[in-house]
Amino acid sequence: MLKRIILTVLFIIISLPVYSFGGAEKSAVSIYEKINPAIVTVDSQVPDGLSCGTGCIIDKSGIILTSAHVIDIGKAVIVTMSNGQNYEAKVLKHLGDNKDIALLKIDVPTDLKTVKLGNSEKIKVGEKVLAIGNPFGFSGTLTQGIISRIDYAKNRIQTDAAINPGSSGGPLLNTKGEIIGINQAIYNPDNNISNIGIGFATPINLIKEYLKEI
Repeated sequence: MLKRIILTVLFIIISLPVYSFGGAEKSAVSIYEKINPAIVTVDSQVPDGLSCGTGCIIDKSGIILTSAHVIDIGKAVIVTMSNGQNYEAKVLKHLGDNKDIALLKIDVPTDLKTVKLGNSEKIKVGEKVLAIGNPFGFSGTLTQGIISRIDYAKNRIQTDAAINPGSSGGPLLNTKGEIIGINQAIYNPDNNISNIGIGFATPINLIKEYLKEI
């Protein structure tokens, strides 16, 4: 009797389905685990309160790429790492208007994880993309979608990966974990009541041209 019970239990255990990540899930998980340590939250004091956004560490010495509209020159800018460590940042460069790019610098005792800049000239409509950001203060949020459209005239990438207030300055990543764009804005006809799945990012190649000038 005991032997029969043991055999029955073993049969049930062996028959249980073993869950494993599919290829797409493995890709998203591995990219997030690799890239998230290089993504920071950016908080800046602005005239009407606190502006919150996201930044990408692009140099191990502590240089951070973000959106210019997230920060206010001359005001305190605080960067929060993925591990919760806070640093006061210096504004190295602020390119507003249509460029909407800013470079920050934090002083750190050790080398930091960085994100690799990709090539936005090779992107295709329909390509899978991922975004990591700080929407509404929920730091380290990963979303995914596709490239919905490429607006060559206005130099911006349209995506349906969820982007919300606080995501500005965060990376739009390809499936290699490379930055192909910096998330900047959403199409928002109802004044932040809802996200309708139309977000925009500045192509990274355009940003690389500005970085060369800097």
